[in-house]
Amino acid sequence: MRSGFASFVGKPNVGKSSIINAIMKKKVVIVSEKPQTTRNRINVIYTDNEAQIIFVDTPGIHKPLHRLGEYMVKAAVQALKNVDILLFTIDAKEGFETPEEFISDYINQSGTPTIGIINKIDLVKEDTIVEIENKIRKSVNDLITVVRTSALTGSGLDDLLKVIKDNIPEGPQFYPDDILVDRPLSFIAAELIREKIFHFTYEEVPHSVAVIVEEVKQRDNGIVYIRANIYVERDSQKGIIIGQKGQMIKKIGESARKDIEYFVESKVYLDLHVKVKKDWRNKDFIILNEIGMRDDLE
Repeated sequence: MRSGFASFVGKPNVGKSSIINAIMKKKVVIVSEKPQTTRNRINVIYTDNEAQIIFVDTPGIHKPLHRLGEYMVKAAVQALKNVDILLFTIDAKEGFETPEEFISDYINQSGTPTIGIINKIDLVKEDTIVEIENKIRKSVNDLITVVRTSALTGSGLDDLLKVIKDNIPEGPQFYPDDILVDRPLSFIAAELIREKIFHFTYEEVPHSVAVIVEEVKQRDNGIVYIRANIYVERDSQKGIIIGQKGQMIKKIGESARKDIEYFVESKVYLDLHVKVKKDWRNKDFIILNEIGMRDDLE
């Protein structure tokens, strides 16, 4: 048996979370076409007969524009430490550019063995992939190999698993077989609600939202009751989240409830409330604590 930690690293929206979901064959981390969807570090546990791989999903490394952004980048950089392998993920369509050079410096400073992942290969031609691969090999000091993947088609994911298994240490499992993530249901529910806000709203609204689950309780009839607050920064954003005659909040709730039910394998009653906390991304440490950002840095 082999077991070890493999931490994803890359800029926002390169497909780190999508790769994890594709490997797990189940949605365990949220995804969106909008950048900076992932805010927290989360451990996703893959277990088979040969190995247990703890995938560390991290926020994309980017230039922060507010306090929340600073916490996200610190969480991502912190995840480079004390892991067995780094999974340096590049979007094949966007190529290896200045952000990747910047991230390579962090990787080289960590001294951690690294697998280069060129994701979304179904969107580009062979010569583009070769060019990116050459840049990875020139930029990363302790490179194990480069793997080509597509989270959409599943291409290369078995190859990626094999390379990871070959390069993590022998040892016992860290988690029981039935554990998929190291976060409680309250965290998973909040993330799934936030994912639906990313999906259904536009412009700056999704990035101005925090979701905090205040109560999770299994009722006598077996239904899991979840009460959550959706925090926004302005009254106008509250109106967008609620929508005309409450249609938007209803759509968000119905879609999130289905995903939560699939995750917990039980009926769920989702009770959502929208509140305004002005400029919380820059100064509200209470909310930053509640959504787990400060815990990720300890």
